Amino acid sequence: MREVQGHQARKRFGQNFLVSPGVIRKIIDAVAPRPGDTVVEIGPGLGALTEPLLERVDHLHVVEIDRDLIARLRQRFPAERLTVHEGDALKFDFGQLKQAGPLKIIGNLPYNISSPLLFHLASYADQVAEMHFMLQKEVVDRMVAAPGSGDYGRLSVMLQYRYFMERLFIVPPGSFNPAPKVDSAVVRMIPLKVGAGNTAVDETLFANLVATAFSQRRKMLRNTLKEFGGEALLEAQGIAPTARAETLPVATYVRLANVLSAAKK
Repeated sequence: MREVQGHQARKRFGQNFLVSPGVIRKIIDAVAPRPGDTVVEIGPGLGALTEPLLERVDHLHVVEIDRDLIARLRQRFPAERLTVHEGDALKFDFGQLKQAGPLKIIGNLPYNISSPLLFHLASYADQVAEMHFMLQKEVVDRMVAAPGSGDYGRLSVMLQYRYFMERLFIVPPGSFNPAPKVDSAVVRMIPLKVGAGNTAVDETLFANLVATAFSQRRKMLRNTLKEFGGEALLEAQGIAPTARAETLPVATYVRLANVLSAAKK
């Protein structure tokens, strides 16, 4: 374990602490927090983003699992300015913090739980104004990937269904202590407005369809989607049965799911 500012960085929590003032400033400027915003920071760690966030908002919420870091945060910042929610972000109810102003979520997300945490956060998309996260660059590339690219997959479809996303900038390993072995990147996620043309009637069916389509990427969709109707389903919707999962845009998966949902009635 590496000691950082008197704290032993724990590998099981995926702790890589941001230490670059320049990167910190760029992240805060991207989030642009304002008084009246409800801002939640996931994994505040040693407070690299916490302190500059508190310079711009009246009150800040943080979600932290490491008890040693929680004790440090409570000692460093007064309770009337900082509310520390002790526990696992994967189980935290972010919706309970929604107030009159915009709800913004920010965080340097641990690499080891980034994908499941993004799926968990997606369930609060209708209550959130925007989110900014620092993640492993490889994960961000998958999140924002276009159909037909090698990075486009289940994560791309499920997140692009709910958000407009853009990769803002790359963060090199030297910006952290301890330094990870890979580049990171900051992504902005803005929830999409729900509308009749872009919404799955049965979101569980939609999620199952996407997961099944990408379960065997090298296979044609007529084979992977057999349980959903396979070749007949695809041809009826004007999709080549020989197509593969990574070639279909998000809207096509939504359309297929809604066709299947209508057929069940």
